[in-house]
Amino acid sequence: MEGNEERYQFTWPDKRKAILAANAPINATLRPSPEESVDFDTTQNLYIEGDNLDVLKCLKETYLHKVKMIYIDPPYNTGNDFVYEDDFAESASEYLANSGQFDEQGNRLVTNTESNGRFHTDWLNMIYPRLKVARDLLTEDGVIFISIGDDEGANLQKVGDEIFGEKNFIADICHKHRASVSNDRIISENHNHLLFYAKNINVLFAKQKQIGEDPVLSGFNQRDENGEYRLTPVDGPGGAKKGNPHYEFLGVTGYWRYSKEMMQKKYEQRLIVRTPNGLQQKYYLEQAKNSRRTVTTWWDEDFLTSSATKQLTELMGAKTFDNPKNVNLLLRCLKMITKFDKDALVIDFFSGSCTTAHAVMQLNAEDGGNRKFIMVQLPELTDEKSEAYKAGYKTICEIGKERIRRAGAKIKADSPLTTQHLDTGFRVLKLDSSNMKEVFYSPKDTTQQDLFSLVDNVKNDRTSEDLLFQVMLELGATLDSKIEESEVDGKTIYNVADGYLVACFDQKVTDEVVIAIAKMQPTYAVLRDTSLVDDATATNFEQVFKTYAPNTTTKIL
Repeated sequence: MEGNEERYQFTWPDKRKAILAANAPINATLRPSPEESVDFDTTQNLYIEGDNLDVLKCLKETYLHKVKMIYIDPPYNTGNDFVYEDDFAESASEYLANSGQFDEQGNRLVTNTESNGRFHTDWLNMIYPRLKVARDLLTEDGVIFISIGDDEGANLQKVGDEIFGEKNFIADICHKHRASVSNDRIISENHNHLLFYAKNINVLFAKQKQIGEDPVLSGFNQRDENGEYRLTPVDGPGGAKKGNPHYEFLGVTGYWRYSKEMMQKKYEQRLIVRTPNGLQQKYYLEQAKNSRRTVTTWWDEDFLTSSATKQLTELMGAKTFDNPKNVNLLLRCLKMITKFDKDALVIDFFSGSCTTAHAVMQLNAEDGGNRKFIMVQLPELTDEKSEAYKAGYKTICEIGKERIRRAGAKIKADSPLTTQHLDTGFRVLKLDSSNMKEVFYSPKDTTQQDLFSLVDNVKNDRTSEDLLFQVMLELGATLDSKIEESEVDGKTIYNVADGYLVACFDQKVTDEVVIAIAKMQPTYAVLRDTSLVDDATATNFEQVFKTYAPNTTTKIL
């Protein structure tokens, strides 16, 4: 040590690569898939397919400081089920030899086996940048829960301490995840860890009374004009050691949890009751309903993987996913953090079978909440020998999306009278390369034919909806924003978030269309670079907005 600062460092080979990966820019976009979505036009939930690091980077600016809770269940690095992106340089022959092991972004997908000499390094390089970017999404009172086993638990906590800050580490929650005994180990590992971090422990601690478990609502067996109540202690059990005040009140001398002035105030409010054994206070049922019980670090209720597997198999009609998380585990996390924040946004960027989405919908059904979820999952292929593949699910994403559909339908069917307005839909978006053509060519590499092809800078296979969602992200409109379509002079106009963004991506846009957009006075107005019908319209464009919408910011793609 030197001075008052500790001098130590957690590092691993290639840590610099992980840091660079977190900060590296991307040239990608999210493309909507309405045909795979449920209630695309009205839902506030999102399901995003693609590598989660790139997806998080796409979301970062728009969702900065908007996420109340993150839950992830990353790969445990057991030596046979960890798939990660490998961006080391390789030759064209290697590329062809590994055909089929690339995602849509060209990243090679490799299984991290125990024979790999970079076993822990690769896992740390995978998790570090994702947590680094994810932290920025959290609200100041936001939290993250990370499920992990013993394989990387110690390393994960060191990474978490570095990214979130050691002071923001709240707890290592240990929960029972299996009931049977594994005889192939010296001690049967029947637990998992749940690392729990705050974005800002001071902000979260100020809301401590809103955090915890549901209260016990039994034993309220007395009543007065203010309602049902039970008696609770007012003595200070810590005595002098805890700094409790010592005085006489109503003939009883002792250590109390309140000052004498506060006790007098409570007495005047008819809250202090003299009993044969001393003094107690009235605690009303309505008070209890708005309180929370302190959570401990040992969770031994039904969070078993076997129960989760059985429930998911019954829901899906086949065993589609190995080792799914238990819905009860996610419900407990959600109730602990979002009980009084019923509009909270929840993200799971290792969403797998979408237990998190299921739990969000279930809790909303129970308490009338409007919590929203964003699920992110790499479209890993299912094993051709698996029950999931035989049941028609070719990727993990197909399992997750169908699980949300079925879970939502079941929740509504189980409680039809109270779930009429429950949002069980989701917009599907897929990570892809940029919608814009690569136009940065040197003169020596450009032919005359290239010049003609570069007149339009948008790729040929991209739709107006693709461009709309790109612009929404760029201009800060959340991806669940309401989108209204109208038509002027045969051209489609998109109105996003009640006039926040108005766009038209059709070709040959006339003055009539430009004027119609300007008269809507949006915050942002967007058109394509090649969309105006002629030079006169292009010349008038700026003047039209000065006349009808001087405060609108215009953008040309």
